[in-house]
Amino acid sequence: MARLRNDDKRRRILQAAVKVFARQGYFAARVSEIARKAGVADGTIYLYFKSKQDILVSLFDEVMAEHIAKARHEVAAASGAPAKLRAIAEHHLRVLGENRELAVVFQVELRQSTKFMERFTASWLQDYFSLVGLVIEQGQREGTLRSDLPRKLVAKALFGMLDEMVTSWILSGKDHDLPRMAAPVVDLLLRGARAPSLARARPPLRAVAPLAGGR
Repeated sequence: MARLRNDDKRRRILQAAVKVFARQGYFAARVSEIARKAGVADGTIYLYFKSKQDILVSLFDEVMAEHIAKARHEVAAASGAPAKLRAIAEHHLRVLGENRELAVVFQVELRQSTKFMERFTASWLQDYFSLVGLVIEQGQREGTLRSDLPRKLVAKALFGMLDEMVTSWILSGKDHDLPRMAAPVVDLLLRGARAPSLARARPPLRAVAPLAGGR
């Protein structure tokens, strides 16, 4: 299986699955359609995956593993908690903003299954919150974030804002530059979480343009 994991056909199958799941929906999609889109025989799918569910689980796990690792790298390269939070937000919006079909699978198709949502919450979402939590802890230590706020609350607030922006972008059907909105989102978060002495020294928050789709 180690050899198969790096096989070009496996990658093509996963890429085809994203397109088929996004356009037809996970439950309506058939393995034969994924095989046709990937340019392989139906039976070839089962050399790499046990079932359609295994395709979705593998897609989900591999995308999340890759991008959590990249997010950690980008956070490590940033200096100070505010810059690290912007790096996380930009990465989140860039990953999904660059591939609308992948965004549809993650924002819509995965959420129609309680099983997949439980898997996401118990595994990768906890890793995401842990990464954000470490940055929040750093900000509280360095005095740029309020020390009285629970770290998990701030992490959930950031994820919730970014998550809603991606969903609004999908539903709008328009091509907006999602990563461009990372800075205003983090700025909004920090104005509510910034230490009182720092908040008094900052000018009033400027108005931000409405989100795509008016949501």
